[in-house]
Amino acid sequence: MKSDSYAVIRTGGKQYAVSPGDKIRVEKLPQNQGEEVRFGDVLFVKSGDQARAGRPTVAGAEVVGQVLRQMRDKKVLVFKKRSKKGYKKLQGHRQFLTEVLIKTVQAGN
Repeated sequence: MKSDSYAVIRTGGKQYAVSPGDKIRVEKLPQNQGEEVRFGDVLFVKSGDQARAGRPTVAGAEVVGQVLRQMRDKKVLVFKKRSKKGYKKLQGHRQFLTEVLIKTVQAGN
């Protein structure tokens, strides 16, 4: 981590440990490129010597970021086969992602 403050946020069903200056790729968000995004689902915050864990979230804590771009991840191939049955199925999937630059971690009250 680059800074003395960091947080654990939850978005898209996943958890991310972030600090100011980090770039993260999260499941697609509705904001456009250049817009600000606020993550209010903060599970843990550490600022200086003070650390706070939420139950389940930290009250008043917020992480602010800026959307860098909307993108798609690499293709994942899903291959299913039943041996001796002649059944084969190949399917591809590319997940939509949003790349976010974390600007600030606000610890709240």
